[in-house]
Amino acid sequence: MKNVTDSFVLLGHWPSAESFGFNTDILATNPINLSVVLGILIFFGKGVLSDLLDNRKQRILNTIRNSEELREVAMEQLEKARIRLRKVQIEADEYRVNGYSEIEQEKLNLINSTSVTLEQFENSNNETINFEQEKALNYVRQRVFQQALEGALGTLNRRLNNELHLRTISANIGMLGTITEITD
Repeated sequence: MKNVTDSFVLLGHWPSAESFGFNTDILATNPINLSVVLGILIFFGKGVLSDLLDNRKQRILNTIRNSEELREVAMEQLEKARIRLRKVQIEADEYRVNGYSEIEQEKLNLINSTSVTLEQFENSNNETINFEQEKALNYVRQRVFQQALEGALGTLNRRLNNELHLRTISANIGMLGTITEITD
């Protein structure tokens, strides 16, 4: 605190301008030095500072202009991308719908072809069954005819005597004779 009061006391006492020298009193010399430095800075630095500020202002304006242009380009690209996205979504929906309809068509075709194939198998099975039935019926008919013929031959052999045998033969020869006369 003593230094501060000493500094104020020294301010009140100005030495005479007897000699040129350095004043070491900080409080007395600081305002003078500051005013000189500020005056020099203002006088000589005004143009430099003005140029620096103008250049800075110009760079900021250019940056803003460039940013605006980039923003506009980005907005245009965004709008184009949105339009393209809509188109792609529409195409995807069309592919999805077409894919579903193609799947349904293939499903119907498969069902129809399977139905036709099953119908053909059924017809083939029915034909096989009918053929086997006919075969079985023919076999049964042949067996019945064979048994009837054997029974008839057995009956004929038991009842047929020589005289009846001769009469049957002559009747058959007579029938054959009339048949040959008709054909000639």
